[in-house]
Amino acid sequence: MNDATTAGAPGRAHAETDTRLAMLAMFGILLASYVINAMDRQIFPLLAADVRKEYGFSLADTGLLSTIFTLGMAVAGWPTGYLLARYSRKAVLQIGIAIFSVGTVLTAYAGGMADMLVYRAATGIGEAMQLTALIAVATSYFVRYRAVAVGAINASFGVGAIIGPIAAAVLLSAQGTWRGPIIGFGLIGFVAMAAIWIAVRPSLTEVVNNRQSLAGEGGASGLNNRNTVLLTLLSLIGGLIIYGYLGMYPTFLREQLHYSPADTGSVMSIYGLGVLASLIGGWLGDRFSPRLVLGFAFLSAAALGYFIFQGATAFAAQACLSFVWGFVVSGTIYVNLAGYHVKSVVPDQAGRATGIFVTSLYGSGAFAGYLIGFIANKAGWVSAGLIQISCLAIVGALLSLALSPRDMSSSRSR
Repeated sequence: MNDATTAGAPGRAHAETDTRLAMLAMFGILLASYVINAMDRQIFPLLAADVRKEYGFSLADTGLLSTIFTLGMAVAGWPTGYLLARYSRKAVLQIGIAIFSVGTVLTAYAGGMADMLVYRAATGIGEAMQLTALIAVATSYFVRYRAVAVGAINASFGVGAIIGPIAAAVLLSAQGTWRGPIIGFGLIGFVAMAAIWIAVRPSLTEVVNNRQSLAGEGGASGLNNRNTVLLTLLSLIGGLIIYGYLGMYPTFLREQLHYSPADTGSVMSIYGLGVLASLIGGWLGDRFSPRLVLGFAFLSAAALGYFIFQGATAFAAQACLSFVWGFVVSGTIYVNLAGYHVKSVVPDQAGRATGIFVTSLYGSGAFAGYLIGFIANKAGWVSAGLIQISCLAIVGALLSLALSPRDMSSSRSR
């Protein structure tokens, strides 16, 4: 009997290894679908100058079109939680990709500002459904490596941010119209849906209880606590900063600094390289005090907001600033705002805390492009960078000092 057991052990080990590899491969397919989403998300700001020229939109209107998708994300957060409680995560994720892809394709056929706003907002609804379901899959299956799994999701966005602008610039140059890249990236989403339907099994997506759970220590029992209130204010500020940059920075490069579409795409791809450092940003958040991490990151964002829009025309300068921005703002501020929201409450309130984060950050982000475009139109790009990014970031750094680390929860494996 012992010999049989010993003989069977290698077989079981190989089977478990094969199962793990299969699960990682399926998770890789889900991450690839989010890479496509990120590619699609990054191309509209790159093409915004061409859209503005054809339709005669103002800078403020162009900025609103670039960031209105975040309003869809903010609105769709709670309904997505309702759907996930009643339908499979795989189904919700695919529906989200479908909505995102249809909205993207329809953008190319918009007749004017009103219907284009609707299509762009619809892409946000689809992205919220996809992202929420993807995070649910990652944190439910990879329980022992939740931070790494969520970091991989954010890093996959960085991969899309690298590839998307370059691919869009190539398509724009080859086809001579901004509609070609929009339609092309929209259609790729349906390919991703088919791949998920065929290759991804419920054994990955529908896991509810895993063998390992987490025991929380500390954290408030409800959302009405000091840290959550402060982090909500910081998320509102973060949305205005992050999406002020993402929504209108490519337009600034093309119209103010007169970069070509190819050079603009290259700079935005280098920003994506900075986003790949999200795992480091998350590690910093787990290692050090939130006052130190967010305070220093917001102060760094204030300095970046000043230098980016001062008009340094050299490609190397803008590329370096964009890389640092990707690490500091997207890879550190964004990641840790999400993490600290969850740490501010007991584990059974984590879902509601995440909803507050999504609603506040993406809600303010919806109008970030419009606001920075409005300021730039009235007072110039230098003033827009100082007011919307530098000044708000300084306020964020001061608010970070009021956080209470001792009231945040810690987790241990049980």
